[in-house]
Amino acid sequence: MSPAACVIGWPVEHSRSPVIHNYWLKTCRIAGEYRREAVPPDQFRDFLQSLAARGYVGANLIFPHKEAALAWSQPDDRARSVGAANTLWLDGVLRATNTDVQGFLDNLDACAPDWHRDCHTAIVLGAGGAARAVVYGLLERGALRIVVINRTLRRAQALQEWFGSRVHVAAWEDRNQRLAQAKLLVNATKLGMPGQPELAVDIARLPVDAAVADLVYVPLITPLLRAAMARNLRTADGLGMLLRQAVPQFQLWYGARPEITKELRCLLEQDLMVPQPRAPE
Repeated sequence: MSPAACVIGWPVEHSRSPVIHNYWLKTCRIAGEYRREAVPPDQFRDFLQSLAARGYVGANLIFPHKEAALAWSQPDDRARSVGAANTLWLDGVLRATNTDVQGFLDNLDACAPDWHRDCHTAIVLGAGGAARAVVYGLLERGALRIVVINRTLRRAQALQEWFGSRVHVAAWEDRNQRLAQAKLLVNATKLGMPGQPELAVDIARLPVDAAVADLVYVPLITPLLRAAMARNLRTADGLGMLLRQAVPQFQLWYGARPEITKELRCLLEQDLMVPQPRAPE
């Protein structure tokens, strides 16, 4: 049986991971498969326990499973420190890691070089599994102050308790007042996607040397990024992060390190033009 991997989410139809990994399987000439698996939260544990029986060597996780996965796997230090996992693989036991951190940082480095220089304050919108990876990465790069702003305040406070004194929280209705001192703004929510409410943020309040990253990749140029571009701010889109976090996943499952090519990026951009229900990874 050819080795297979999958993306697990609820919903999962929106995921572009199959485009990425099946492209790499073809270009690396590996006889394998990559599929989507729609798994509701109440069936998640049973599904993970049946991965091997289903022929899977591993999986990647999207909303809402990144945090729950830690209880049903053996997480490495990175996943445990983040408090969320996006990658699973079988190695006698079910292991877990988090490649979102490196994917986020690598993409930001490529799109906004030296973004971390004098980045005393960063604002992260959202408090889910993706936001956890972002906060961890920012702390790793030396951000002195990270303000987590979420529509549910308690979720933001949970990140503050998890990551410590360099993480602060603010109420959702106060988000615009917090922008004036921020050198980096990151959207780690679903807001701005088709079928979701608009992300209402006053980009005009950001400093002229700020950078803006949006983890949403549908649309590719979100209203947040468009507003940032109109001010000539540096921007990082969600598709770049999606590609970069996928590289170590593929290597774990199939034993080869793939390349992010212009052809693959174009293939994804074309695929994103096909209307489908979507949510961020």
